Amino acid sequence: MPAELLPAPEIRSATRPSVPEDPRPTADAIASALTRALVAADSGIPPEMDDAETLLYARDAQLDELLDLAGRLRDAGLDTAGRPGVVTYSRKVFIPLTHLCQDRCHYCIFVQTPGKLAKAGIAPLLSEEEVLEIARQGAAMGCKEALFTLGDRPENRWAVAREWLADHGYASTIEYMRAMAIRVLEETGLLPHLNPGVMSWAELQRLKPVAPSMGMMLETTSVRLWAEKGQAHFGSPDKDPAVRLRVIDDAGRSQIPFTTGVLLGIGETVRDRVDAMFALRAASERWEHVQEVIVQNFRAKDATAMMHHPDLAADEYAAAVAVTRLVLGADARIQAPPNLTDHDELALLLRAGIDDWGGVSPLTPDHVNPERPWPQIDELARLTARAGYRLHERLTTHPHFVRRGEPWIDPAVLPHTRALADAAGLADEAAPVVGRPWTLQTPAAAPAAHHHATANDASVPTRDSAGSFRTLLEAARRDPSGLDDTDYIALLDADGAELESLAALADDIRRERVGDEITYVVNRNIDASLFRTADGLREEQRARSGGETGTVERGNGHPREEERAPSAEGLVLTAEVVSALADEAARLGATEVCVQGRIDARMPASAYADLVRAIHLNQPQVHVHAYRPIELLDGAARSDMPLAAYLASLRNAGVGTVPGTGARILDDRIRDILSGGTELPVAEWIVTIEAAHRAGLRSTATMVYGHIETAADQVAHLRTLSAVQGRTGGFTEFIAMPFVPQDSPVAVPGARPGPDLRESRAVHAVARLMLAGTIDHVQAAWTKLGFRGTRLVLAGGVDDLGGVLIDGELAPWAGPEQGRVLSVTDMRRIADEVGRPLAQRTTTYEPVGR
Repeated sequence: MPAELLPAPEIRSATRPSVPEDPRPTADAIASALTRALVAADSGIPPEMDDAETLLYARDAQLDELLDLAGRLRDAGLDTAGRPGVVTYSRKVFIPLTHLCQDRCHYCIFVQTPGKLAKAGIAPLLSEEEVLEIARQGAAMGCKEALFTLGDRPENRWAVAREWLADHGYASTIEYMRAMAIRVLEETGLLPHLNPGVMSWAELQRLKPVAPSMGMMLETTSVRLWAEKGQAHFGSPDKDPAVRLRVIDDAGRSQIPFTTGVLLGIGETVRDRVDAMFALRAASERWEHVQEVIVQNFRAKDATAMMHHPDLAADEYAAAVAVTRLVLGADARIQAPPNLTDHDELALLLRAGIDDWGGVSPLTPDHVNPERPWPQIDELARLTARAGYRLHERLTTHPHFVRRGEPWIDPAVLPHTRALADAAGLADEAAPVVGRPWTLQTPAAAPAAHHHATANDASVPTRDSAGSFRTLLEAARRDPSGLDDTDYIALLDADGAELESLAALADDIRRERVGDEITYVVNRNIDASLFRTADGLREEQRARSGGETGTVERGNGHPREEERAPSAEGLVLTAEVVSALADEAARLGATEVCVQGRIDARMPASAYADLVRAIHLNQPQVHVHAYRPIELLDGAARSDMPLAAYLASLRNAGVGTVPGTGARILDDRIRDILSGGTELPVAEWIVTIEAAHRAGLRSTATMVYGHIETAADQVAHLRTLSAVQGRTGGFTEFIAMPFVPQDSPVAVPGARPGPDLRESRAVHAVARLMLAGTIDHVQAAWTKLGFRGTRLVLAGGVDDLGGVLIDGELAPWAGPEQGRVLSVTDMRRIADEVGRPLAQRTTTYEPVGR
C-alpha cells in the first residue's frame, strides 16, 4: 500500500516532485496493514514513514485503537513535563496588521485586494493607534498574547502598500511590525507572537528581541500544490515548501521558540501528509526549537477558488492528529484550533493526542477563519474537563522555554515574559498585564553571563583573588601579546565583571590598532563542488544509468525562467551559470566572489581554474577569494604539479586570495575527531597556507571553537597562527567561528553544544590581545554568532563584519549558506547599535568608494 519513499525530509529545491496519489488500496489490504502498524505502534517505537502512512487510513474500531495509543503517549508526555492532565491555551488578541499579501492562496479569505479595502474604507495597514487600541482592550480583558498576523510582504505586489510604508517612514512591512511589537510591549504588556509569513535569517534576528516566540505554518511539503496551475498554492511564491523549511531551520539556528504546523485537506496526498510530519520532526530534532505543531483542518470558505472543495472529514482529521502525535512523540506539544471543529467533536481531538488549543480570543475574531467563532473560554474549559483534562492558560511562549530563558528568549523581552509567568512557566492568571520599558541589550548594558563549567575548566589555573586578574589585565595593557600561555588561559575563563573588563581592554587595543570603523565586504559565495565543466557534465550524464537531462520550470509568482534540471546528485553549476552569477553579483555591488568546496572527482583537473575564469569572463575586476588548503592540494595532485607551480597557475587564472578555513583547531587529535579523519594534518595545513602566502596569495586565518578543545588548545592555536604570520605576513584577518554541532559533518563524541556568549566574548577578546602586532583585523562570524553575539564581540575587540553573502535571484542555492544574508542596511543598524561608523572594504582591507 505505501508509496515509494520520498527523499529525506529536507527539501533541497523547489524542483522536488510530490509523490502522486496511489490508487486507494482495498479494504482487506488496509485492514491487514493497519493491524501490523498498530501492533508496531503499541510497542512504543515511533512509526517509520510507511507505517505512518498506513495508520492514516485507520477508521472505526482501528481508529479507536489508534486514538488510544496517541492519547496514552500524550499523557506520558504531560507527566514528564510535570503537568499531568493539563491542556493549555493562550488568551490572545488577533492583530491583523494588513490584509494585503503577495501570495494568491486559493482557499484564503483573509487576504484582500487594495480595491476591496478602499471600497470598505480600510487603510492598507493598521495605524499605530489602531494596533494599540486592540492591544489595550485585550490587556483590559486579561489577554497576554498579541498575535500579529498579516499577509506576506504586500509591498512586493502592491504599490499602495509600498506608498503607505514610505509615508510612515518604514522600508518594509516586517520593519513596521517590529516597531508595533515594541509599542505593544511598552504600552500594554501583551507579548507579541509574530506570524508574518516567510522571514529571512536576518529578519528573524531583528525580530527576536521584540517577541518571545514566532511562527509560520509549513502547511505541506507538496511541491505539486505550489507548482501546478489550479492547485491551492499556485501563484504564491512564499508557499514554496523549500523556502518554508528554510525559514523553520533558520528559526532553529536563531534559537527562537517557533510554532509551525500542517494544513490538511487542500489537495495533498496521504504521502504528502506523512512527509510534512517527518520534515517537522527532523527540524525539531535538529534544533529543539519547535514549541508546538498545529494540525489544522481545511475549511472551505465562500468567495474563494476552493469554496466547493470538501472539508476534511472528522475521522480523517482525528487519524491525522493521532499519527502526528505518534510521529513527533510524547514530548511534542500538538495543537488543534478549537474553532475549526464542531464542539461535539472536540473530545475526538483530545482522544487523538492534542495537548493545546492554541490562541483563543475573548475580544477579536479569527480573521483567517471569520466564519468560525472562537468558543467561549469557560465553555472550552468545560468541554476539556468533560474529557478528563484541566484547561490552563499559557503564554505565547511554551513553559519549557520560559523556564530556560536565555538564549531562547532575548534579554530585551525576557523580563516582559517572566512578569506574566508562574513558577512552572505557564501564565500567572493573577499577574497584572501592564506596559514595561523595552531596551535592546547593547554591549554597554550587557549583564554578566552565568558561566557553566566546560571542557575549558580543567586547564584554567585558580586565581587567588580579583586582584590577580587586574594584574593580568594591567600586564596585557602594557604588552597585549606578551603574556604567558597560562595567563591567556586564565583570561579565557573570565566571567561577570572580569569579562567586562577584558572586553573593554580588547576594545581599547582594537581602537589603537585599527580605529573605530567597522568594515565589511560585499561578496557572494559559490560552492565549487557543484561546478561542472561541459565535458565533465556530459561524461557524468552518460555514466548515470537512467538519468535525464533537460530543463524544468522553477517557481511561480516570479518571472518564468528555464534552467538546467538537477542531476541525480542535486543542482549543478556550469561555466555559463557561474558567469551569470558573477554578472549578477557585480550588478548588486559585489567586489568579491568567494569559492570553496572540492571540485567533483569526475571533472578534469582544469576545473578549479575553469571556474575562476568563468567568474572573470565578464567581470575581471571582481576579486576571487578561492580554495582552501585541502582544495589547493587536491588541485595540485590532480594536475600532477608541484604545489608552488600550481599556486602560480591559479594566480595566473585569476585567484586573488585564498580562504584559510579548514584550520579548525590546529591539533591533529582534535582535527581527526571533528572531521572523521578527512582533514589535513596540521603540518600539511601549515605548509600549504605558507606556500600560498609565498605565492602572493594572502589568506584569512580561522579557528573553530566550542567543541572538545580546551582553553589551552585555543591558546596554542592562536600561537601557531601568530608564528605563521611572523614568517609570511600573509594573513589578512582572524575569524573565530563558533562550533555549530548541527552543521558538523560527523557526530563529535563528548562535544559541547557550541560555545555560550561568555565563551565567545572571551575568545574574541583574547584573540585581539594575542594577535596584536601580527594580525590587525578580527572578524565576527555573524552567521554563527547572530546579531546579539555580533554586537557583543564588536564591543570586545572585533573590527570587521566580513561579507554580506549576497544570494541573488539567479541561483541562490549556489552558495553553502543560502538564506543567511545581511544587507548593508542590516550592517549599518548593527554599527549604529554599538555606536561606531561603518565602511566598505575590499578583500584585502583597502577602502571602497572613498
